[in-house]
Amino acid sequence: MLMKKFVRPILTIGLGLLLALSSAALTTYSASPAPGNFAAAAFFLQPTKTPQPQDLSVIGSTDWITIMGFVIALIIIVPILLHRKSWMEPR
Repeated sequence: MLMKKFVRPILTIGLGLLLALSSAALTTYSASPAPGNFAAAAFFLQPTKTPQPQDLSVIGSTDWITIMGFVIALIIIVPILLHRKSWMEPR
């Protein structure tokens, strides 16, 4: 009975951590350094003016954020609606 009591919370926490870590792994990017020694090439390099960064924002790029908001709201609301009758029963 004690084991059955802890299985659901452990699965819920485990799936949440798995989702969070996989999401973080897919959204992070680290550029690998190029192989080789550039100390000798530094002598021949001439300083140049740094170009201005371009604006990479796109109009309407928050569409998926709105959809994810609805998905998260459904994930929270649907279980509440499904279990509310059992929570209202007197014990």
